[in-house]
Amino acid sequence: MAGFFVLVLAALLIGCARPPTDVPVTPEAAVTIENKGSDTMVNLALAWAEAYMTLRPEVRISVTGGGSGTGIASLINGTVDIVNASRGIEPVEIEAAEMRGISPVEFTVARDAIAVIVHRDNPVDHLTFQQISDIYTGRIRNWAEVGGERRPIVLLSREANSGTYVYFLETVIRMGDEQSDLLFSPDALLMPSSEGITAEVSENPNAIGYEGLGYVTPGEKLVAVARHAEGPFVLPSEATVVDGSYPIARPLFAYTAGEPTGLIAAYLEWMVDEGQGIVSDLGFVPIR
Repeated sequence: MAGFFVLVLAALLIGCARPPTDVPVTPEAAVTIENKGSDTMVNLALAWAEAYMTLRPEVRISVTGGGSGTGIASLINGTVDIVNASRGIEPVEIEAAEMRGISPVEFTVARDAIAVIVHRDNPVDHLTFQQISDIYTGRIRNWAEVGGERRPIVLLSREANSGTYVYFLETVIRMGDEQSDLLFSPDALLMPSSEGITAEVSENPNAIGYEGLGYVTPGEKLVAVARHAEGPFVLPSEATVVDGSYPIARPLFAYTAGEPTGLIAAYLEWMVDEGQGIVSDLGFVPIR
C-alpha cells in the first residue's frame, strides 16, 4: 500500500512540474500588445506590427483605429499599451491621466504632411493659410473667389475625435493663434476616415479636403500652400517636410502609461530604429 502512495505522489509531482523552457510558444501563450488610436497612423501601425511579429513570433500586436482622441482616452482608462496619436496630448488629458495615477510618456515615431487636396480637374493649384481658413469657416463659398471656376465649394473634414482635425483647426484655420475661436463651418461634411475624403474628392469636382500625405491617390490634386500671400507656395512631399519648407507638417506620436518596460519597450525601440525603413513606403517621413 505504501508503494502505491509513493507512485501516486510521484505522478502528481510530475504533473505539476514546469514545462521545459525550449517548448515553442503557442499563439495562446503569446503576449499581446494593445495598440490603438490615430486613423492617420493605422496603416503604418499595421505594417509595423506585421513586420515585428514576423521577427518576434512570441508577441501579438493588436492594432485598432478610432482616432487620436479615442486612443488617448483608452490610455487614461488604462485599457491600452501603446497609443498612436497624430497630435500632441493636451494638458487637460495629461491632468486626467495623472488623476488616475498614469503619467503619459511621449515618443516621436514618424513625421507627416497634411495635404490640401482638390479634384484633379480643379484649376486652383495654390492657396494661402488665410484663404484655406476663409474657405473652411464659410467666408469663401465659391471657387471663383480664389481663382477657380464659378462653382460652390464642398467642404470635407475629418471628425472631431481625429488628431488631424485638431491639428488642421489649430494650425491652419486658426493660423496658430491660441486666442482664436474660429471653428469649421457647420456646412463641412465630416468624414470618418482619410479614405472617405479621398473617395469623395476623387469624384466631386467641387470638393476640397485635407489628409495625411500617405493617403493621397492619383485621383486627387495636391494644392501648394503658403503661410502668406507673398509665398513661397510649397507642395507636400518627404523632401519638403525634411527641409521644413512645407508649412503643414507635424510629428506623429506614440504614448505609453509611464516609461515602457519589457516587450513594449523593445517594440518601441525597434519602431524608431529598424522600423523606420517602413515609414517612407507608406507615404510618411522617417524621423532619421
